[in-house]
Amino acid sequence: MAKPKILYVSEEVYPYLPKTHISEIGRYLPQYVQEHKKEIRVFLPRFGNINERRNQLHEVIRLSGMNLIINDMDHPLIIKVASIQLARMQVYFIDNEDYFHRKFVFRDANGKFFDDNDDRAIFYARGILETVKKLRWAPDIVHVHGWFGSLVPMYLKKILNDNPLFNEAKIVISLYGDDFEETLPDKFVNNLEIEGLKKEDLGHYKEKNFVGLMKSAIDYGDAIIMGDENVNPELVEYAEASGKPILEYKSPEEYLEAYNKFYDELLGDKEEE
Repeated sequence: MAKPKILYVSEEVYPYLPKTHISEIGRYLPQYVQEHKKEIRVFLPRFGNINERRNQLHEVIRLSGMNLIINDMDHPLIIKVASIQLARMQVYFIDNEDYFHRKFVFRDANGKFFDDNDDRAIFYARGILETVKKLRWAPDIVHVHGWFGSLVPMYLKKILNDNPLFNEAKIVISLYGDDFEETLPDKFVNNLEIEGLKKEDLGHYKEKNFVGLMKSAIDYGDAIIMGDENVNPELVEYAEASGKPILEYKSPEEYLEAYNKFYDELLGDKEEE
């Protein structure tokens, strides 16, 4: 029997980014899952504060070279890869000079939320899925960590829903306390329509904020994990009302085994369908 395949959509992975609750999960969960007879692919934005030389990133020429059009402009998609040797684990990086070469993640040196974070999130989601298509790798589970990858479920359910690589995948959303208070620009909704999302499917995206993004991710997801002790109460209520399987918050000592078991339960449900 083939190993189950888990695709990780991350916004932080240690040691490439500083040690945080999300980045530690991004680092240790894929390793644990891989050691428990699953195949993994891990994706991360190549933010400008990631040291390429120290972390030995290198470009994967066969996966790079595509242009993604956002706001009527071509943006080259560059794919890089690095290895965490102790974990025997590769990480794929989505890179682009316009979006990811600044020396910060989501805010500038003065704490200002980048005006193009919406475009960056679109590029990241599309970049991951275009790369997975090139790899011809069909995930059984797609696990999204953090708001920056939260558009991936929408692409899978509404824009790539007829692609045989993806249409059997179960989507897991981890909710964290990574809220931002800013409102995304009006062009965000327009760009989603250009991407192929129908007006009637815009749903909570029209709110153009963190809660709207994550409510839409819940809408398009199949299961939810409470990744933090303190998740936005509005999202907790929305997730509970969705009727979808929910894994409650697990401590650092518990989550690895609990998440892996949750995957197995979801894959069991899939096999019964």
